[in-house]
Amino acid sequence: MTSSTITPRSPFHVDQKDVGILSFRSQPSFSFSAQSSKKRASKTIVSVMAPQQSERKPATTGAVKTGMTMTEKILAKASEKTQLSPGENVWVNVDVLMTHDVCGPGAFGIFKKEFGENAKVWDREKIVVIPDHYIFTADERANRNVDILRDFCTEQNIKYFYDIKDVGNFKANPDYKGVCHVALAQEGHCRPGEVLLGTDSHTCTAGAFGQFSTGIGNTDAGFVLGTGKLLLKVPPTLRFVLDGEMPDYLLAKDLILQIIGEISVSGATYKAMEFVGSTVESLTMEERMTLCNMVVEAGGKNGVVPADSTTYKYLQDKTSIPYEPVYSDGQARFLSEYRFDISKLEPVVAKPHSPDNRALARECKDVKIDRVYIGSCTGGKTEDFMAAAKVFLASGKKVKVPTFLVPATQKVWMDLYGLPVPGSGGLTCSQIFEEAGCDTPTSPSCGACLGGPKDTYARINEPTVCVSTTNRNFPGRMGHKEGQIYLASPYTAAASALTGFVTDPREFLQ
Repeated sequence: MTSSTITPRSPFHVDQKDVGILSFRSQPSFSFSAQSSKKRASKTIVSVMAPQQSERKPATTGAVKTGMTMTEKILAKASEKTQLSPGENVWVNVDVLMTHDVCGPGAFGIFKKEFGENAKVWDREKIVVIPDHYIFTADERANRNVDILRDFCTEQNIKYFYDIKDVGNFKANPDYKGVCHVALAQEGHCRPGEVLLGTDSHTCTAGAFGQFSTGIGNTDAGFVLGTGKLLLKVPPTLRFVLDGEMPDYLLAKDLILQIIGEISVSGATYKAMEFVGSTVESLTMEERMTLCNMVVEAGGKNGVVPADSTTYKYLQDKTSIPYEPVYSDGQARFLSEYRFDISKLEPVVAKPHSPDNRALARECKDVKIDRVYIGSCTGGKTEDFMAAAKVFLASGKKVKVPTFLVPATQKVWMDLYGLPVPGSGGLTCSQIFEEAGCDTPTSPSCGACLGGPKDTYARINEPTVCVSTTNRNFPGRMGHKEGQIYLASPYTAAASALTGFVTDPREFLQ
């Protein structure tokens, strides 16, 4: 293996356990030389070791059970198997199927075509239908999609249909929730050890609860609607060990952008990404959701975090359905294991036009921006807005560019107006945002995150530069194809709003 160089701004190391699926092979140790000055020696990576893999000898008597990862165990249980290995194809029993207004009509159409106009879904209590994408718009076709959802759910007597009828005042719709991925968690549909599938690529967010959760297409969803089953290939697992005390200027968004920057947008293609370590254990459920939300931006099949006391506490008042968490065996085989010392990380951004185009926030200080967007399933949760409010409060300044605030769910919107921000003397997020000159928090949805109709609030309709807490920055993602999107944490987004440039939040938090 040839030697390489890793820059001091990447304080991590990876233990490459390239065991493959069919055979084990040994690999030589290797090291990275860090080309840096003595003044920066404290951040130099001394070495990156690939431990020797000893050959596994076949058993001489009886059957030997091979250790399994969390993902393998969940799929084994769901397929009624005692043992699974990466690469196997198995029929999996689905615990929850979610769809929304973008893909629901198509999935329902396929279901009726293949199972019959009068067919009934396999289980009306295991299907969750959430209009959330193209809601607050005058676009007739978008509105028609919601009508199709309503007709189908009425016909099938779907128990969990979070309807919206009055788009002029979302608060007049007690059933309406908002962004599907956050609503799924808040309404108790995310449970350890289960299989949750959804017609949205960011369904992987629910892996934060120790469940197998991934996005599927309309055809697969139509099949699940009729049978409650799906044929899935068992993915190999990449393990990410995150240790060290989390600096008070970092958020989970920085961690996942760092990881994607290391492994690239194809580095986890059809692989599970398992997150463990002392840093992960210290994260709240919302931060864990942020971590898992973007595994698909690395090509991942699913992300997963082991359930613990934090998970159980979150679920206490959200579900009465019994669940059984699983954990990776000590002898489980991981395709690779990556280790990060989180205490050495700095705030990062993903520059246009890819989530792996990583840079330190401070390196982009000369990038002038036109707007800031704080919202979406990865950046519109209560804790995300609390973080942004913390920066505004610490600065005592007003924003210099339009700053759009889009809460993920109706519950988050209520939190913005009802929960005091710690250390603020009782001020709520909404009060702090108003004093800072931000736009008034708007109706919960994920419309602007992926563009949507032209009248969608905060959509990019001109070739502007935006710092956003969303999860994708491809051309046209938030609307205009020439728009430039810098993905960032709520800390970095708020700091950037205050200066009009991409800004390291440490300018205001230290």
